[in-house]
Amino acid sequence: MNYAKLILNKIKNKKIKVGIVGLGYAGLPLLIELFKKKIYTIGFDIDQNKIKKITEGKNYIKNLDFKFIKKNLKRNLVTSNFKFISDVDIIVLCLPTPLKAKQVPDMKYINDTIKTIKKFLRQGQAISLESTTYPGTTKELIFDKIKKNFEIGKNFFIIYSPERVDPGNKDFKLNQIPKVVSGISLNCQTVAERFYSLIFSKIVQAKNTEVAEFSKLLENIFRSVNIGLVNEMKLLTQKMNLNIHEIIKVASSKPFGFMPFYPGPGLGGHCIPIDPFYLTWKAKKFGFETKFIKTAGIINNDVTVNIIKKINKLSKNKKVLIIGLSYKKDIDDMRESPSLKIMNDLRKLKFKVDYHDKYFPILKKNRSFFEKKKSVNLTKENLKKYDLVVISTNHTYLNVSKIYKYSKIILDTRNVYKFSSKKVIPC
Repeated sequence: MNYAKLILNKIKNKKIKVGIVGLGYAGLPLLIELFKKKIYTIGFDIDQNKIKKITEGKNYIKNLDFKFIKKNLKRNLVTSNFKFISDVDIIVLCLPTPLKAKQVPDMKYINDTIKTIKKFLRQGQAISLESTTYPGTTKELIFDKIKKNFEIGKNFFIIYSPERVDPGNKDFKLNQIPKVVSGISLNCQTVAERFYSLIFSKIVQAKNTEVAEFSKLLENIFRSVNIGLVNEMKLLTQKMNLNIHEIIKVASSKPFGFMPFYPGPGLGGHCIPIDPFYLTWKAKKFGFETKFIKTAGIINNDVTVNIIKKINKLSKNKKVLIIGLSYKKDIDDMRESPSLKIMNDLRKLKFKVDYHDKYFPILKKNRSFFEKKKSVNLTKENLKKYDLVVISTNHTYLNVSKIYKYSKIILDTRNVYKFSSKKVIPC
């Protein structure tokens, strides 16, 4: 049987069945796009609480339409039972790839998933890995694990296609973002291109999986290095009594050869603080030291440390309110958020530290912060309680005039006020 022709015909006729493993920030948006295209899709996740919330239409990621998802469950499925893997034609892995001790890639989620689904795999299927990872992952953790069971490229197909989800970005819908695809073989590549063409308006083909894997790291390290550059410039301009935001505005008038990046309290999110370490780790295996990338990481960490030092200097009574837990504005994602590091370090310094963020009414204990807290309302009375208010995330909903009026001192890490005074201190 010609399995390549069979799966390509299913894609062409939209008779393809898709399974998405991992219903988080990357998996759920893809699930929604497949539902919109009326492609039969099964969502898999080991977190049964997520499955319960999805079936009840309860939102656990802001800005995603959970009511739409629930409505479409009449003809689709979400489950924690991986036996249904055998029912689908294409398996898309949208799995976390964290770091161990902030240095070594943790492939636990990919390894555990392959181990779990391996017994349910069958001829004629394809697996697509979308996780951000080091070059060589697709071959080492997927191809090498199942190559004895299948003829890859003939009766089974392996793909790597990095996710490009940007939470909170209203300028680019997911299906408008060019989709990079790659495969272990030419047939795998063709399956990837045809499948993702059902969802995305533009497909970019990478020569092989390593090129695609490296490209994802380059995208995010590019941002990390440039943020590191502008953060270092910020530290210098503060010593020179200059405003880095005014400098960026003037430099941005150049229509070529310059792209503006903006400083902040430090790096956050799953990708930018983590991806440089993936490449650094892989580079060491080739006897290569990524000096430039390493330096950017140090600088971005120094910015957060510098803010903590400023808070310690400015706050006489050690009563501080942090505004914003999200790593960037208007999203409910606090992965690797500098706000958590700032709060945790202040707590160690015996500060009374509270926070406000409507996206997180309750902050549960987690690996970055070890105390359960509730979001403080930004009332006149509450703002006056603190000798320092730190704007760490510039959510659109914030009433910045009210914050300015009733706060004693504001440490502005996001250029919200665009001026400095006795009350507002840019940082």
